[in-house]
Amino acid sequence: MPTPGSGRGFLWLGLVLSSVCVALGCETQANSTTDALNILLIIVDDLRPSLGCYGDKLVRSPNIDQLASHSLLFQNAFAQQAVCAPSRVSFLTGRRPDTTRLYDFNSYWRVHAGNFSTIPQYFKENGYVTMSVGKVFHPGITSNHTDDSPYSWSFPPYHPSSEKYENTKTCRGPDGELHANLLCPVDVVDVPEGTLPDKQSTEQAIQLLEKMKTSASPFFLAVGYHKPHIPFRYPKEFQKLYPLENITLAPDSEVPDGLPPVAYNPWMDIRQREDVQALNISVPYGPIPVEFQRKIRQSYFASVSYLDTQVGRLLSALDDLQLANSTIVAFTSDHGFLMRTDN
Repeated sequence: MPTPGSGRGFLWLGLVLSSVCVALGCETQANSTTDALNILLIIVDDLRPSLGCYGDKLVRSPNIDQLASHSLLFQNAFAQQAVCAPSRVSFLTGRRPDTTRLYDFNSYWRVHAGNFSTIPQYFKENGYVTMSVGKVFHPGITSNHTDDSPYSWSFPPYHPSSEKYENTKTCRGPDGELHANLLCPVDVVDVPEGTLPDKQSTEQAIQLLEKMKTSASPFFLAVGYHKPHIPFRYPKEFQKLYPLENITLAPDSEVPDGLPPVAYNPWMDIRQREDVQALNISVPYGPIPVEFQRKIRQSYFASVSYLDTQVGRLLSALDDLQLANSTIVAFTSDHGFLMRTDN
């Protein structure tokens, strides 16, 4: 989970799973997976190290902190690129963006760079049942519109049905109307389908764990969570964990003197949200009002705590199904989220 302006990571899965491959080499090469360990890979979108296990005193993340307390916690690992698709393709293939030739969202590495194997593909080819839930590969052309199926997965990946409402008018504004906002705490019973994508992904992942408990084959289950990616659409009760008076502003919120324009991100995807548009912020350097800065940070932290509860549900299921002792858990983010809020 990268820090602001960098690519530092949490449980850097390239290292974790490389060691797993070495540890399992004797079984897989002999085509015997009787005693092989299962793999649960949790990938989070835009999660910076705003977590208790990294010393953050404000953010409430008890489930992730508990996982970290008995895990190998990486303090100096780096994302290859702070963009979803290039980062995910990089760590899922173990190759740099210079090799995959993916720096944006516009190509599929198997066509434009090379037919490189992925981590789940390796496990699939060595006797594992491989499963994808939620956002693992970035959707679209960068994973061939199939999440790299059938190469990486034993059967088609699962995507939550409520995903299609993420950027629609489901946020109740002060005017009582529905908007497509950046800040979107919701009453879950009032949103379409009465649920949210990450809740659905957790439920699906638990169902798959229940099925795999009696399987003769080991499994590789990748679960990709959307939050805390924008929009900050989360159950409204998590907002109460972070009173605005407790939210500090970013210490480095000014645009640096002499910054080359090419190095500046005007955050057009954020500016397109209705609540941000209402602020009439000038492009590209117009500052966000201080009170709205606090609200952005509040909703980011609330989204992290919501995510944490989903991770807790998933890990509790692993325990309840008596799979914890035979499953390696790896947790990572694709990259962080810049919390300077002058733009």
